[in-house]
Amino acid sequence: MPLTLWLSLAAVCAMGAMSPGPSLAMVLRHTLGGGRAPGVVAGISHALGVGFYALLTVWGLGAVITHQPVVFNVITWGGAAYLAWLGMKALRAGRGGALNAQATITSPVQAARDGVIVALANPKLILFFVALLSQFVSADMGWAAKAIIVATATLIDGAWYVLVAVALSHSRVLPWLQARAHWINRITGVLLIALALRVLLG
Repeated sequence: MPLTLWLSLAAVCAMGAMSPGPSLAMVLRHTLGGGRAPGVVAGISHALGVGFYALLTVWGLGAVITHQPVVFNVITWGGAAYLAWLGMKALRAGRGGALNAQATITSPVQAARDGVIVALANPKLILFFVALLSQFVSADMGWAAKAIIVATATLIDGAWYVLVAVALSHSRVLPWLQARAHWINRITGVLLIALALRVLLG
């Protein structure tokens, strides 16, 4: 995979991970309620769920590209529409209710369970990956390149949430994020809409 293409993939994966939502709320809740260890475990287990969805998406898209190119085009256009909808939703969002998570007493075991459940029980995640990864998967792509895509999505998601857990466990990062949540939403919205336009324009 060319470096420029990988950098584009990494940027979009980071944007998706950093967007305020139920995943961030879950990691915040376990970090505030149990400290650094549960927060880190929640972030890593969530990343494993993300990696599972990324693997299924890459595997399925490869088969669709090979056998049903028309269906793949429909998926690509539908994905662009979905990304644009997410962008508009982010632009209309307020200061991010996900950043107002309440602390509850928790443990690493509970954090691991919740991390996987939040990732796998979120149907929007698979839609996001279909919309995103359809821009990076090609019919002649080998297993090594597909593995890079899956690893990138997994590692970036895990790295972001582990960073959040570590930072929140001993600092004043949460109030800073809460005060700037509307800007995070706006930047994410603009980037998602730009990606959707890029897809539609080929």
